[in-house]
Amino acid sequence: MTPQDFPRAFAAAFGAQDADRVANLLAEDAKVLTLTGGWAADRTAAKAVLAAEFSGIFARARLVTGKSQLRILAEPVCLLHQRFVVSGAQRPDGADLPRFAAMLSVVMVASAVGWQAASLTFSSLAE
Repeated sequence: MTPQDFPRAFAAAFGAQDADRVANLLAEDAKVLTLTGGWAADRTAAKAVLAAEFSGIFARARLVTGKSQLRILAEPVCLLHQRFVVSGAQRPDGADLPRFAAMLSVVMVASAVGWQAASLTFSSLAE
């Protein structure tokens, strides 16, 4: 996978509520901060945090891709900022939350298996 492919792969995995697919985008020791403030210090922990979110608040969530910016920091490291609109998130009582803007910030590193996220932060944006 190239860094340019990452946003589409992330959105597809997130929209499918597939923690395994999201985790496969991460380096083994990746640090992850999720939209709900969930923190994970490696791929295994990230998969568990995401699985919990996908069975709760994001059980029906979808991402619509917005603006993207990719910056090569130094071979083989890049920084990706990807804007999304999140829809389908739910309150604990099952009621829909309003759509909201979010920013995915990813530091990616090229490895033998392709580009992977070494650090991923997904945060909501004030509008």
